[in-house]
Amino acid sequence: MDLILYTKAGCHLCEGLQEKLEQVQAIEFDLEIRDITTNEDWFAVYQYEVPVLCQKLPTAEKPLPRLSPRASVKQLEKMLQKYLII
Repeated sequence: MDLILYTKAGCHLCEGLQEKLEQVQAIEFDLEIRDITTNEDWFAVYQYEVPVLCQKLPTAEKPLPRLSPRASVKQLEKMLQKYLII
């Protein structure tokens, strides 16, 4: 399973979510980090939204619900289990 994290440099919320994703053990996935400042299309869509976590599907990307920055790794795992298409 592939996840994409849209982020930008200096975003503490992005860094926090990335750190939590790296600690997830209940689900196996590959994480791709995309810096929105490197692509005009990404920037236009996500400039006011980062961090944005998406599941990469064969023909599209599925944005996942936004999680509170205060959420624990366990809460993140529960959210992933609930919303990921396997």
